[in-house]
Amino acid sequence: QVQLVESGGASVQAGGSLRLSCAASGYTSSINFIGWFRQAPGKEREGVAVIHRSGDTIYYANSVEGRFTTAQDNTKTTTYLQMNSLKPEDTAMYYCAASTRRTVVTRDPSAYNYWGQGTQVTVSS
Repeated sequence: QVQLVESGGASVQAGGSLRLSCAASGYTSSINFIGWFRQAPGKEREGVAVIHRSGDTIYYANSVEGRFTTAQDNTKTTTYLQMNSLKPEDTAMYYCAASTRRTVVTRDPSAYNYWGQGTQVTVSS
């Protein structure tokens, strides 16, 4: 079992920055990759970034490329999503998720079997 807890969500002005954290506990050595997802009201869940546990493979959605960065701490138990140049369209509930059953990195939500509770990011213009 793996538990994930997100933190760092807040309300910010457009152009601002936030750093989200995803703390993993439990059987963390079973995690192959961590993904960041977001979902705004009335919209589908979007995978914005994913990082392999090795740190060698990282993917970003086109909508956040160049503005968001994901990284892990040295223990591999905390994953960060640094969000810069935030836009109102970045407003959403942000989730981190872990995959222990797939080895190929993907932003497909069906590949993830553990999810955090989410943290709200609101960007005002």
